[in-house]
Amino acid sequence: MAAASITRLQILSSSSSSLSPIKIIKRSSAFLSKNRPIYNHYHHRSSKFHTTLCCSTSNSSRTLENGSIVGDLLDYLNESWTQFHATAEAKRQLIDAGFDLLNENEEWELKPGGRYFFTRNMSCLVAFAIGEKYSVGNGFHVIAAHTDSPCLKLKPRSASSRSSYLMVNVQTYGSGLWHTWFDRDLSVAGRVIVRGSDGSFLHKLVKIKRPLLRIPTLAIHLDRTINKDGFKPNLETHLIPLLATKSEEASSETKETNTESSKAVHHPLLIQVLSDELSCSIDDIVSLELNVCDTQPSCLGGGNNEFIFSGRLDNLASSYCALRALIDSCEASSDLSNDTAVRMVALFDNEEVGSGSVQGAGAPTMFQAMKRIAGCLAHNNVNEGAIERAIRQSFLVSADMAHGVHPNFMEKHEEHHRPEMQKGLVIKHNANQRYATSGVTAFLFKEVGKMHNLPSQEFVVRNDMGCGSTIGPILASGAGIRTVDCGIPQLSMHRDMCKRRCRHCLQVFQSILSELFKHRQEAAGGLNCFQAYCRRLVYPTLRTQKKEGLVTKFQASTNIRSCLICCRTGACVGKFFFKLGQQGLVLLEKNCR
Repeated sequence: MAAASITRLQILSSSSSSLSPIKIIKRSSAFLSKNRPIYNHYHHRSSKFHTTLCCSTSNSSRTLENGSIVGDLLDYLNESWTQFHATAEAKRQLIDAGFDLLNENEEWELKPGGRYFFTRNMSCLVAFAIGEKYSVGNGFHVIAAHTDSPCLKLKPRSASSRSSYLMVNVQTYGSGLWHTWFDRDLSVAGRVIVRGSDGSFLHKLVKIKRPLLRIPTLAIHLDRTINKDGFKPNLETHLIPLLATKSEEASSETKETNTESSKAVHHPLLIQVLSDELSCSIDDIVSLELNVCDTQPSCLGGGNNEFIFSGRLDNLASSYCALRALIDSCEASSDLSNDTAVRMVALFDNEEVGSGSVQGAGAPTMFQAMKRIAGCLAHNNVNEGAIERAIRQSFLVSADMAHGVHPNFMEKHEEHHRPEMQKGLVIKHNANQRYATSGVTAFLFKEVGKMHNLPSQEFVVRNDMGCGSTIGPILASGAGIRTVDCGIPQLSMHRDMCKRRCRHCLQVFQSILSELFKHRQEAAGGLNCFQAYCRRLVYPTLRTQKKEGLVTKFQASTNIRSCLICCRTGACVGKFFFKLGQQGLVLLEKNCR
């Protein structure tokens, strides 16, 4: 069946004969829920204001594989309005794929071949699959990303009014392009704490899908200098969304509200909207943690439908690719049968504000999980230095979106480091360690990619500009784990837009988690097992003395050996591919010598 093109078409009459609902390709069973209706590409649940996505006959030659990946990514983006929803959707997919949910507060019972995950604060998630041949001291192969994006968040006391309007006080989160929040159809989503009928308190996720808020700009007639001087809003006084017009009934109700209720600090109208969505009493809502969100759905656009138009691509695109890579890499029962390592995906919160929280990458969440895994499988009798050995045999990919060169502002990129869309993943470098990439990890990333015609690019910031950072340096320095920073190139970061070809990213992540590392313990006598694997596949008839000669030469070359150990332990960010091709193996064998 031909791949469909997705556009932002409004609701159309069901009698239209030229357009039909999207149906691209049957999804993997790991992504299907028994209790959830299957929608191909994009859906709104129970919202009468939704956008209907239709298929067109243009560009029907697009590959089914990439179409399926993009369609599922759009689903994930449209479900994940907040970090809480992104984590909840990841949790749902993992459970559907057969992963077992763990509780950090309880004892863990783990076994080789098992697949597990846990969440923290409903906004951080760590999932892992244990190889059946894993032994304590073997490495972890980790892909780390983050679930949060710059946004506006409701203040603890959000109720405000000016003139005849009810307004909602917000605070900025992260480094957003705040002028882009004006004149958009906005709403709220997040976490609400609700009192249960038995007196207990529950966390509930809420998403108001209809446009609820608006931040209007000032008319040009009242600010004639804006096009000359630029739009420079005051973030405290100008960035306040409108909720509704004030009525006499609302005014009197506010005065009579009990000061201990949520209605005392938030508009009763807003609380009523939330209670209707949650099907609970107004008085049962005791606390809110809400983001302001754009209601415009994620979709494909451009003349060839080659662009993904969406907010929150930074960094939900990376989170999705990491999650799907883990699920797909161990979907079959045999996928872990020969694996000697632990495959792991870690999705953190609060990256946009420095990661310094219990649910952020600055907390020891990932390292604690590694220690608990080793302890469980060693029956809590971990040998001295086992964790340290495991860390030195581990590798981490810090996956975060990258800055693609802007055609209207090309001078903002360093002349020789201008990543382009659809030209491969971007390796990020910074001499001041704003990124965790080293020369070794970058070398392996590029060379192995070349073997399989999977391109990569490199990025370094101009010397006269500041450089952003990622969770890579935080995790690398905190755990002492080898790390490479990479990402999908995009435009309009913190607004956002990127190309639809996500297949390269998914292939890289799947390869890191699976293909290379199941062969890591096959060789003996100090020979790097990855090199042995290359010889076995490419030169199956090699004589013993030839192998021994290669071993001698290999052991005498310390620098090459060090690089290849990185390959074995996962640095071969490895593989950028699903399967090792013969041509690539011959080239790597030649380099080994």
